[in-house]
Amino acid sequence: MTDIVVPPLGESVSSATIARWLKKAGEAVALDEPLVELETDKVTVEVNAAVAGVIESIAAQEGAEVGPGAVLGVIAAGAAAATPSKPAPAPAAPAQPKAEAPTPAPGPVARPAEGASHGPAANKAMADAGITAEQVGAGSGKDGRVTKGDVLAFLAKPAAAPAPAAAPKAPRALESGEERVKMTRLRQTIARRLKEAQNTAAMLTTFNEVDMGAAMALRAEYKDVFEKKHGVKLGFMSFFVKACVAALKEFPAVNAEIDGDEIVYKHAVHMGIAVGGPSGLVVPVVRNADQMGFAEIEKTIGAYGKKARDGALKLDELTGGSFTITNGGIYGSLMSTPILNPPQSGILGMHKIQERPMAVGGKVEIRPMMYIALSYDHRIVDGKEAVSFLVRVKESIEDPRRLMLDL
Repeated sequence: MTDIVVPPLGESVSSATIARWLKKAGEAVALDEPLVELETDKVTVEVNAAVAGVIESIAAQEGAEVGPGAVLGVIAAGAAAATPSKPAPAPAAPAQPKAEAPTPAPGPVARPAEGASHGPAANKAMADAGITAEQVGAGSGKDGRVTKGDVLAFLAKPAAAPAPAAAPKAPRALESGEERVKMTRLRQTIARRLKEAQNTAAMLTTFNEVDMGAAMALRAEYKDVFEKKHGVKLGFMSFFVKACVAALKEFPAVNAEIDGDEIVYKHAVHMGIAVGGPSGLVVPVVRNADQMGFAEIEKTIGAYGKKARDGALKLDELTGGSFTITNGGIYGSLMSTPILNPPQSGILGMHKIQERPMAVGGKVEIRPMMYIALSYDHRIVDGKEAVSFLVRVKESIEDPRRLMLDL
């Protein structure tokens, strides 16, 4: 017998939800064949068969939350495939011994005489309030009997009555044409982290606009030879990654993070690139982007995009980012205020390229313009730094020769 075990889930991930079983009890499985999909806060993880055999039993059902090392089921190694039969009824839980009522601690409190009882009015008042005679204490009646007055006096004491537990809010009734679907763990995490960013960081956003003409001309001139040599298309994202790397080197606070009462400055740039996947937004990290050229950046981003669409991103590819770029322009966004990706202190938002009339050298020209936005944590990034950072990005994109010459 071989256990089907939850593998290590990665940095800062302590549990997963069983999304779906790919095999049933009684089915034959091959070595390394996927058995079950686990959904974590970040990605979907497949658990494969450690041996060939037959699924002997399944211990955790779909929707259950499990941690690393938890046993999900058992494989009978080398057993022949069996025709699935009706699952055997679950063994009855062993009878639990009846708990004995705790004996109240002895004390100087007077008690009613043997066989005596409290008055019916007192008993009703205690039953209505959900309390016991032991809580009320010594009564003022004959032989220490509790009276209704004793109960009312006890309830009148500050904080004496137990606070009722807050009842969970009942889901509202669905109307015609509505359906209710449980949020995935990824969507729950996105919601929690974005709200956490709003509640924790002193988040502000500054804007600028970029004339994309020079970058578009350079791309048009070299895109064919670039693709022929490197096997990947030349996109605008690599221009912005290089521009942000240069600006982050000049303004390191935007690449830093707060840890307690300290600021952690990072000497490398691990660039998060926000990508829309089938389950929601994910941010794979281009590590050491400051050491990469245009081709390597484009290849890495392209590979991450495909993995995101296929749901194949690994946990270590989604952690450790120091700054993030998000491009709402691919969906047609003209302007937005991106939300920080904690614990990072900066995120750049790209937007749609749109032709607009601009004053150039005293004349009106139609230019391809893009609004860009920098959201930043004002706790460690000053307004001057944020504005200057965005100006540096603008200057690099409008004169891409600066990127080529590392200026």
